[in-house]
Amino acid sequence: MKIYIVIPAHNEAEFIGLTLQSLVDQTYAPEKIVVVNDQSNDATPNIVSGFSAKYPFISLVSITSTEAHLPGSKVIKAFKEGLKTLDDDYDILCKFDADLIFPENYLQIIVNNFKDFPEVGMVGGFCTIQNNGAWVLENLTNKDHIRGALKAYRKACFKDINGLKAAMGWDTADELQAQFYGWGIKTDESLLVKHLKPTGATYNKASKYKQGEAFYKLRYGFTITLIASAKLAYRKKDFSLFQDYITGYFRAKRENQPFLLSKREGEFARSLRWRKMFKKIF
Repeated sequence: MKIYIVIPAHNEAEFIGLTLQSLVDQTYAPEKIVVVNDQSNDATPNIVSGFSAKYPFISLVSITSTEAHLPGSKVIKAFKEGLKTLDDDYDILCKFDADLIFPENYLQIIVNNFKDFPEVGMVGGFCTIQNNGAWVLENLTNKDHIRGALKAYRKACFKDINGLKAAMGWDTADELQAQFYGWGIKTDESLLVKHLKPTGATYNKASKYKQGEAFYKLRYGFTITLIASAKLAYRKKDFSLFQDYITGYFRAKRENQPFLLSKREGEFARSLRWRKMFKKIF
């Protein structure tokens, strides 16, 4: 199976070399890697150019966009620019972050999962972060969710969901849409990836309402948003976030912001969320 990888990167000079080296060292080699340099003002493009000179399957694309590091929109816009440079001759498409170190068998096991489970449309491992010298799970989401940092899509699934949405919540919308179209989502607990920069470390203050806006755009409705907001604030150990999320939800509703899911997809998403909650309770 041919693997194409797109890596958006903004000021990742500290980490991008480690990420690329871990992908170069894979036991199952990717066919193509595109790094999208999104207006970096550090050595990111120079480091990537050094790798592309040595490894022909690695290429660099440079784009200009806003400096604001808002969750969702910036990274997916960069991803789309990288995707434009690739042909359609792939079996698996990956969107990876530029601050990860992958175990050397990561891609091999991803391929194995896609081969062994033809009904699965998305596969991923888990992010770990360093805590007191040990690498521990970055426990911000349920174990049936693939983090946005390390998404891998079967081509047919990626086509069914019509690509990725350039907005906060894209990495939940893709899974909900995939399931709506009958695809399975598979996480592999044997695949532990080192996440060198914790999620949200570089987000600016304008991003604090984005999670609540995402809940609105995913058509969760107020009750599910209330539960999801409380759960996420608890996991982040910052209950002030709960108010931010709810404020963001109502702001998006007041502004009539566009949804990420169709009406039918939204009905499916709410039903799926309720089923999962009831399953945990009972």
